[in-house]
Amino acid sequence: MSRSILIVSPDPATSHILTEILRKQWDTLAFKKFHLVLDAIYSEIPSILIVDIAADPEIVPLLNMIKDDPLFSGLPVLAILDDPDHVPDWNKVRVDDYIWRKDIEEEIIIKVNLCGLRSRRIVEVNPLTRLPGNISINRQIQRRLDEGESFALGYADLDYFKPYNDTYGFSRGDDVIRITGRLILNITKNRQPRNSFVGHIGGDDFLCLTDVDVMEPVCEEIIEAFNRIIPTFYDPEHRKAGFIKAYDRAGLEQTFPFISVSIGVVCADGTDFSHYGELTEIASEMKSFAKKHEGSCYRLNRRNYIAPVGKDRRSP
Repeated sequence: MSRSILIVSPDPATSHILTEILRKQWDTLAFKKFHLVLDAIYSEIPSILIVDIAADPEIVPLLNMIKDDPLFSGLPVLAILDDPDHVPDWNKVRVDDYIWRKDIEEEIIIKVNLCGLRSRRIVEVNPLTRLPGNISINRQIQRRLDEGESFALGYADLDYFKPYNDTYGFSRGDDVIRITGRLILNITKNRQPRNSFVGHIGGDDFLCLTDVDVMEPVCEEIIEAFNRIIPTFYDPEHRKAGFIKAYDRAGLEQTFPFISVSIGVVCADGTDFSHYGELTEIASEMKSFAKKHEGSCYRLNRRNYIAPVGKDRRSP
């Protein structure tokens, strides 16, 4: 689980005080402007975001834009204020708590802990990837269906992950899960910053929602990025061989290729589905078709994309 805190303040003294106090318990990064923090948020969702709205009122519209995104709606935000006579309209500022600047040195640890605890109680996220889980996923799909939106759903699953986990252990397996979630999140948000969604179903299963015309480029980029980075998670001798040996479910030693990713895609035009279960069932079927292909690929109805030869690793 992330133990990072991002600080946004144009005031160097405030940033310094916060960093000095908080870095004993958290990894901290400070930024002068809110737009500079966006890449860090997309790369890994922090535990807490601290924003100095008193020193820079321009933070508010950008902050509200981030909090309006379902992926970041559960991100705890702590605001720094100066003047009790000029408290903002809380209906227009998407923060979870506030602290007076004069009280930072005495109260910031308590405020940060309470803000994080409150968020964990009310928001359902995967503790490993910090991505929304099944409840949020189902709500996002159903909302789009209820509102008659046209959108695409991508259901991603890792192939040959169990042999990797058995060979290298849970800790390194978690690293693969974490980087997979980060890749899917970054690529999806780069392709469609607004009204897209990424969730972690559990284990090595992920889901993303985008506009219909965005999904195939997203899948292609996910596959190419994944195939490029996954060999780095293997030891040198396995990278050289291009495979690992592990025991299958029957207890027999087998040769397994490097982990690949299979993605099933289904599109909704706003009229052909009424329940999220219908959509996820078809996406699961498409994913099963994709898993029949060697190497990473996605399947969308009768169309498919298979990673180019040389960009994925195969068993000899």
